[in-house]
Amino acid sequence: MVPATDTQQLAAELGALLSRKKWFVTTAESCTGGGIAYYLTAIAGSSAYLDRSFVTYSNKAKQQLLGVRSATLLQFGAVSDETVKEMAVGAANAANAQLAIAVSGIAGPGGGSAAKPVGTVWFSFWLNGQLSSQLQQFTGDREQVRQQAIDFALQHSILLLTALPN
Repeated sequence: MVPATDTQQLAAELGALLSRKKWFVTTAESCTGGGIAYYLTAIAGSSAYLDRSFVTYSNKAKQQLLGVRSATLLQFGAVSDETVKEMAVGAANAANAQLAIAVSGIAGPGGGSAAKPVGTVWFSFWLNGQLSSQLQQFTGDREQVRQQAIDFALQHSILLLTALPN
């Protein structure tokens, strides 16, 4: 797990990358409850790269705010590759952002199953029309799982942006 000060450094690094490109990021967060946006907005001047963020904890919110289809939620569940992809696309479209980060997972202590144990977190990244997703399995208590998810989202976003040609 990355210590909080390192999380702040990750957020600052992502913000600097976005600012240099004059790009915007948006987040669609479920299990992290706005934590990614929290770290991004903790930096002075973050309005240069963050216009809005979505905390869509319920399925209803995912549908209403991000356009996630009820059929997707019924067939695959809120914590799934299919759902986070729809969350990322919906957030990017609503915010007119070049980067959208979507996250949905099971932070615990309850809510897990054999198929989706506590610590299961799906991520999707929409980068200028290119959609990718990743499944991560984190360990620890609720707060540790949430923090690890925030850190992963920031780290992976940095990786995606630095891999782009200049």
